[in-house]
Amino acid sequence: MKALWLTKNSLIWYAVCVGSLALVIAALICVIRSVHARRDWRRILPSAFGLCISFALFVIHMDCARYAYLTEPDPRYQPFQLGLVELSWGFYAGLEILCAMLLFLMLQEDARYRRTHLTPDAIRETLDLLPEGLAISTADSTVLLSNLRMDELCRMLTGTLLSDIRKFREQIQSLGEERNGEFLVKTPRKTVWRFTRGNLETGEGTFDLLSASDVTERYRILDELREKNARLQEVQRRMKSVSDLSAEMFTAREEANARAALHNELGQVLLMGRHYLDHPDSTDAQQIYLTTQQMNRFLLGDAPEPETEKKDVLHQVQMLAKSIGVMVAMAGEAPEEENLRELLAQAIRECAANTVKHAEGDHLSVTVTGHTFTLRNNGKPPKEPVRESGGLLTLRENVAEAGGEMHIQSEPAFVLTINMP
Repeated sequence: MKALWLTKNSLIWYAVCVGSLALVIAALICVIRSVHARRDWRRILPSAFGLCISFALFVIHMDCARYAYLTEPDPRYQPFQLGLVELSWGFYAGLEILCAMLLFLMLQEDARYRRTHLTPDAIRETLDLLPEGLAISTADSTVLLSNLRMDELCRMLTGTLLSDIRKFREQIQSLGEERNGEFLVKTPRKTVWRFTRGNLETGEGTFDLLSASDVTERYRILDELREKNARLQEVQRRMKSVSDLSAEMFTAREEANARAALHNELGQVLLMGRHYLDHPDSTDAQQIYLTTQQMNRFLLGDAPEPETEKKDVLHQVQMLAKSIGVMVAMAGEAPEEENLRELLAQAIRECAANTVKHAEGDHLSVTVTGHTFTLRNNGKPPKEPVRESGGLLTLRENVAEAGGEMHIQSEPAFVLTINMP
């Protein structure tokens, strides 16, 4: 084989020179990666040895190049240098192959080490892969470490790179909404991020830690809950208003019913007294006395409303009508339903009282056809349409509440008709 310097300007020459340069660069990279990973000297030494061999080959090749282009011998060349340039190119090619194999083994070892050991590069890559943003800074706001997510957020919010953590925090406070020491910030991309500040304790001191997490979905849910809560509060307010109004209406109705009932009771007592004065022989004076005494005691608050044993309401109302001088004649079969019997009894009571007070009559005929009640008296017909008030108005309200209808006929005679479903 030819000596290396004799292969100048050939493909072999350029291949050997470029190979030596590539080996120097690759070995240098291995050394730098080992030092950066803070590996111990036993792992750095092979990389440094490979770098020295590669660099020596590169220097020898440069000497061969200079020797090949000399036109006359250079006395500065030492015998061992002349011996090196006279070696064949195959020898140097073999050395480069051995160096390349050593470099390959070092690269494999470096890859294996990085897979089994925690290195600064591995930590940085892990932080960059996190969906959250992280930034670590010193007390004077100098940023020591920030991952890609935090850098991206800083560019979105400030338009600049993250270099001064204090300015970045001030921007967050101006744009964000504070909640329990944290800040919620909406970005131009319609996402919401929660920024939290804390401390990081290490063996080298205490550092400031700023973290950011994406809470867009939770913020949307909270907004929906706030809107629904506002609507619920509005509904509750309206329901309270309706409840208050209903209570007022119920109270007013109860008061109206009480007044109407009191009016009817007083009217009944007065009509009984009037009938007694006009017909003392046909009236039970003892019953009038007891009824009047009980009413007076109740009005004065000396006695509760009398409680009597339960009797048939239709029989009671007929006896009450008789006590004021009105005979009730019923035709048809009385309804069995309790609510219908009470409505019919109320109608008989009102018509009997009005027969005495307004029509000057003494007879009331009641016709029951299914759920239809028709009441007529033998008194004078009304001179004008009947105005409903007091008992008649209460009777109409009770009929309507039970789902029925009430009609009053004034001409040619008074007729009250109740139609129940």
